[in-house]
Amino acid sequence: MDLVLSLTTIFLVLVCSGKYSNGYSRNDFPKDFAFGSAISAYQWEGAANEDGRKPSIWDTFAHTLRTENGDTACDGYHKYKEDVKLMVETGLNAFRFSISWSRLIPNGRGPINPKGVQFYKNFINELVINGIEPHVTLFHYDLPQSLEDEYGGWRSRRIIKDFTGYVDVCFKEFGNKVKFWNTINEANIFTIGGYNDGLTAPGRCSSPGQNCSSGNSSTEPYLVAHNLLLAHASASTLYRKKYKDMQGGSVGYSLFAIGFNPSTNSKDDKIAIQRARDFWLGWMLKPLTFGDYPDSMKRTVGSRLPVFTEEESELVKGSADFIGIIQYLSAKVSNKKPSPSGHPDFYSDMGVSMTFLGNFSSFGYAVAPWAMEGVLDYIKQSYGNPPLYILENGTPTEGDLQMDLKDTRRIEFLDAYMGAVLNAVRNGSNTRGYFVWSFMDLFEILSGYNYTFGMYYVNFSDPQLKRSPKLSARWYSAFLKGNNTSFLGSQGITQLQNNFSSSS
Repeated sequence: MDLVLSLTTIFLVLVCSGKYSNGYSRNDFPKDFAFGSAISAYQWEGAANEDGRKPSIWDTFAHTLRTENGDTACDGYHKYKEDVKLMVETGLNAFRFSISWSRLIPNGRGPINPKGVQFYKNFINELVINGIEPHVTLFHYDLPQSLEDEYGGWRSRRIIKDFTGYVDVCFKEFGNKVKFWNTINEANIFTIGGYNDGLTAPGRCSSPGQNCSSGNSSTEPYLVAHNLLLAHASASTLYRKKYKDMQGGSVGYSLFAIGFNPSTNSKDDKIAIQRARDFWLGWMLKPLTFGDYPDSMKRTVGSRLPVFTEEESELVKGSADFIGIIQYLSAKVSNKKPSPSGHPDFYSDMGVSMTFLGNFSSFGYAVAPWAMEGVLDYIKQSYGNPPLYILENGTPTEGDLQMDLKDTRRIEFLDAYMGAVLNAVRNGSNTRGYFVWSFMDLFEILSGYNYTFGMYYVNFSDPQLKRSPKLSARWYSAFLKGNNTSFLGSQGITQLQNNFSSSS
């Protein structure tokens, strides 16, 4: 029976094969290559009901359909100075975070919250004075609930004006110190998760077997994606006209990428690979590069796929100064015969079966660095080799303290994937930065607090939410400070563990 791809599968499936790097150092990368880590507002800040912040669609979704939420999370809102100190100790030269729209402009438009402005100014200043370059994501899933209630949020073209007004405030208030702006976080996953599967906020879907109270999986993912692209283009145009000459920054757009391999050498499976790439990456990258959707999508989706006017096409084309890539997973792809059911959705439109080589467990994602290298090479070959930043890459572990602190599996994963990025750069990819997801344990959007990605352990049972470095934090710090080529192999791992145990 064909695998029915869901967002849960995308995020949680694991495989257990791959190769590790042959050793490298920080000096092997370009001198100006950004090495950092990342968090997002709802997953890290907490203080959900403090200082004028109002609910986002993630507050509503988590409180309605989940047993855990981000009301407190890591309490980064109050502990940001402590966390910046940890970043300095680690040796980060860049840090990616998001701004909460509903903290900055609580109703989505209208009055600006001065306490929200001050918090982000304080946080950005703390990063900059410590020599850490801020990379800001403007929308990381958390639309103000008031806009969702008023007109359907991203399903309405009205969102374009409100999003542009919101980013205008961000550019004006923070742009003197922020040079890297990512408008939309993994736009493809936001649309699929929120409007095709109903597994993430705002929880809309209509496909059989999915538990959603409202939605239309055959049309809403494409409508929302269209509005995301137009809103991004509007924000980028605003920045170029009003701020770029003065501030000198850049505006990008990010996507979730999967490394694809054909299941067989058959012609059908090779064609299926290209169709999968068109639907996952070309859906957004082709409009951003060439001004229109892939032909394979237009043929399959037909009238359900929105159409760019000539003016919109020109606005979207070339509107991204860089592309952010979120990469964790690999999949084998085979051609899938069209389903006769009358309920088309994103997956049936794509017409492929994706098979991941394992099941979810506490051991982490597959160590498959070829997936990363393949994605970067494909974008180089197919989309003009744009500037790229790996905005998320990492692997989860189960939240057991002792197992989690000595997270050698995470080190092996990061070591392999960073080596793959280096190979891609050496082969001509215009990749300019790499960010580990995540800097510390967070509220994860699919798994809550059960599985964690952090290099720093957070004791969520402790009222002070104490942070403690894991083995991976020590490894990454040693790499960034030039103290190792690679802790590869059993001897290197054992030495690292012994040093970690002694210092702990």
